[in-house]
Amino acid sequence: MSSDSDDDMPLARASAPVSKAHISKADDKAMDKAMDKAGMKSDNIPVGISVRNGPVLGDEMDVDPPITNGHAKRKSRGSTSKAVNYNVGSESEEDVPLAKRQRTAKKTVDSDSDDEPLAAKKSGKLPPKATETSYGQSSDDDEPLTHLAQKKASIEKKAEKEAKAIQAKDAKKGKKPIKKADSDEDVKPKNKRKAAATPTTKKANGVKKEESDSDAPLSKKVSAKKTNGKVKAETASPVKKGKGKKEESEDVEEVYRWWDAPKKEDDSVKWDTLQHNGVVFPPEYEPLPTNVKLLYDGIPLTLSTEAEEIAGFFGAMLNSTHNVENPTFQKNFFADFTDEVKKTGGAKDEDGNKVAIKDFEKLDFKPIFNYYDGKNQEKKARSAAEKKADKAEKDKIEAPYVHCIWDGRKEQVGNFRVEPPGLFRGRGEHPKTGKVKRRVTPEQITINIGKEATVPTPPEGHKWKNISHDNKATWLAMWQENINGAYKYVMLAAKSSIKGQSDHKKFEKARELKKHIARIRKDYNKELKAELMADRQRATAVYLIDKFALRAGNEKDSENEAETVGCCSLKFEHVTLSNDPHPNTVIFDFLGKDSIRFYQEVRVDTQVFKNLKLFKKSPKKDGDDIFDRLTTTQLNKHLTSYMPGLSAKVFRTYNASYTMSNLLKELKGSKNLSIQEKVKLYNDCNREVAILCNHKRTVGAGHEAQMEKMTDRIKGLHYQQWRIKHMMIDIDPKIKKKKPASFFELHEDLDEEWIHSHQAFLIEEQRTKIEKKFQKDNEKLVAEGKKEMKAKELTERLEVVTDLEKKFKKENKTKKVEAEGKGPSIEKCEANLKKLDERINTMRLQAEDREGNKEVALGTSKINYIDPRLTVVFAKKFDVPVEKFFSKTLREKFAWAIESLEDDEGDWEF
Repeated sequence: MSSDSDDDMPLARASAPVSKAHISKADDKAMDKAMDKAGMKSDNIPVGISVRNGPVLGDEMDVDPPITNGHAKRKSRGSTSKAVNYNVGSESEEDVPLAKRQRTAKKTVDSDSDDEPLAAKKSGKLPPKATETSYGQSSDDDEPLTHLAQKKASIEKKAEKEAKAIQAKDAKKGKKPIKKADSDEDVKPKNKRKAAATPTTKKANGVKKEESDSDAPLSKKVSAKKTNGKVKAETASPVKKGKGKKEESEDVEEVYRWWDAPKKEDDSVKWDTLQHNGVVFPPEYEPLPTNVKLLYDGIPLTLSTEAEEIAGFFGAMLNSTHNVENPTFQKNFFADFTDEVKKTGGAKDEDGNKVAIKDFEKLDFKPIFNYYDGKNQEKKARSAAEKKADKAEKDKIEAPYVHCIWDGRKEQVGNFRVEPPGLFRGRGEHPKTGKVKRRVTPEQITINIGKEATVPTPPEGHKWKNISHDNKATWLAMWQENINGAYKYVMLAAKSSIKGQSDHKKFEKARELKKHIARIRKDYNKELKAELMADRQRATAVYLIDKFALRAGNEKDSENEAETVGCCSLKFEHVTLSNDPHPNTVIFDFLGKDSIRFYQEVRVDTQVFKNLKLFKKSPKKDGDDIFDRLTTTQLNKHLTSYMPGLSAKVFRTYNASYTMSNLLKELKGSKNLSIQEKVKLYNDCNREVAILCNHKRTVGAGHEAQMEKMTDRIKGLHYQQWRIKHMMIDIDPKIKKKKPASFFELHEDLDEEWIHSHQAFLIEEQRTKIEKKFQKDNEKLVAEGKKEMKAKELTERLEVVTDLEKKFKKENKTKKVEAEGKGPSIEKCEANLKKLDERINTMRLQAEDREGNKEVALGTSKINYIDPRLTVVFAKKFDVPVEKFFSKTLREKFAWAIESLEDDEGDWEF
């Protein structure tokens, strides 16, 4: 190692292998020679596309109430479990817990590979290889990949050309380009990771919060730097709903179009007046009945109320085996539980003798679980009227907290409920999983409110920790939780003007990147061969962030936070270099944001492959940093030298939006296309964006079952058509001579066995509908104080099921179908056949869409990265209701995009 490298190396890293500070020409030539000898160089290969992919690293969709305040339930990935719905926008594909993901199989790596991929060290099988279906191609082998790589390269060239044109135009106007920072700054190797000094410096769940620093606790705030990002006036209002929808609320509120308002001179001031009613606390603990006890070695225990509540946390979740069977979860729970038992007088048996709790295995929580499970079953068994009454009561209690008055306008609060106590679960392999989340008291909560406003009254006998009047912050209440020392905030809802302005600013920043992308790409491609190791590592990192949407990554307190990784924090074992089956293949395998596994096999440029090989050069080994002379701070400082506010995440937004913009420009409107076909056209573009921008996911476990279900539904429509055609014979026997014999034949996908099965399904479906309707009608009568209907009424109603069963038996025997309905006619039958043809076509499109999207995260692209104004432009240009792309929740979230283009004729450009 060179002397200057040693001089720069901190003492903490003195014993760790660190890359040389400089790369000599001799080193470069030696590397080239080694790669040539191993047959590892190939300049004519498609790059920038995943060959094999795993879970997508998607941003959380900020649509539901923010998770700043309390534990959010993990959602299942709707796209893999629900049929495609053209009436509602796709939901966000949330990350599935790591334990539920496919494990990877041992993979034989070519001898040229530097090391074995992380996936090879685990049991199971690899994520699926990129298939023809997922890319919407029908070619063989690598042709779909080649086609997409070429298309991506074409779009990038177009972007660079456009950026140069914009720069030239700005130059004529006299705008000065931003002076670039010196490239040789901050070249020191990274420090070894250390635990954070205080809880306030840690990141919740190991994830860096992306909110403004105006939301930081008052005592910890530092002076914020001004940015040049364009932000609209910070005045809030209820957001106008999508077109064609009537206001559901009784009070019609004036809509404030913040996107049309003039910008404030000082956009750091978020509000002038603010009034709200604080937060809702969870109910107090209700002790267990005296006959329900925690058992220790078969002995019923009497515990203090505090210890009993903690035991109840564990007992109530015995059915969550993923947690309660986790050794770390058990260890942390047992430590906190026994501490509480000791603090509160210990555990006693029925005779009052103390019982020492020393062995977790001897604890039996089943009596507690059975009690809470019984309560849950009782709750589920409530009648519709009871559920409605309970909901009305709950809504009445929470009504004062749902909205705040922000600058005189009503705004919805995102999550006003204080998180209840319980057991911390965390994401991924969190070291603190199972620890007790303590009950939050008013004495821990700081209220942020206007000076002239009435401060919310705390619960009786309590007081607030502090009252703040910080009009540069957007939070309404804040406290510190006990697990990671993270601060929790009560913020406004996703549809609020503040959140809307944040989204708008994000996409405007991505639009601004258009002007600089050519210079950025030119610079990092040049610096891929830089002699200074720090510059070469930085250029390689920017390449990976631009091409493969990697996050920048942040250092973690590995003892207290889940070990998650981004580009700058990649370790030796996270990156595998291979030439099998494709040259210059890089395999990424690590835990990314929220501890979700990121697995991708990608093709890179030869120089990038060479650099990664250099960064992994011996004596580096597992646990050592690949980018040991680069930190996230240094990377972001470098990026802001091109454009204020530029960071790694802006590249993801820019690449997705710019790609979508180009794909939509290539489309030509057609009056002959149906609404469903136009929607599929949009989804095809969205899919291509997701692929080109590497927004991938593994195929859902229920995909095949869903496809089979959709196939059965299509078969059911064909069977319906067959019955209608034979009804036409019953109406007019002569029609048999007017139509070809094939017209009356059974569809090729149907057979007798399937028909009998489908008939049984239809009979059972009819029976279930009638029984549910009967039950609902009875509940309504009881709610109105009337008598219930007798069982005899249900029997009479079920006669239609018996008739249907007889009808099918007769049809199967005679092969004849009697005409149904009032005044059946040939014309009516033909009209019904046409309607069924349309439904079949729609469902086939849905099935094709679902099959094509099985490995692609459409929601990730559409919700988080594609400028919503592009979707609105498509809807206008092709005359498709925006409801086909955005659900009600998303229409509220993106109201600014929909309304700001209200008078646009589809000409807006990203």
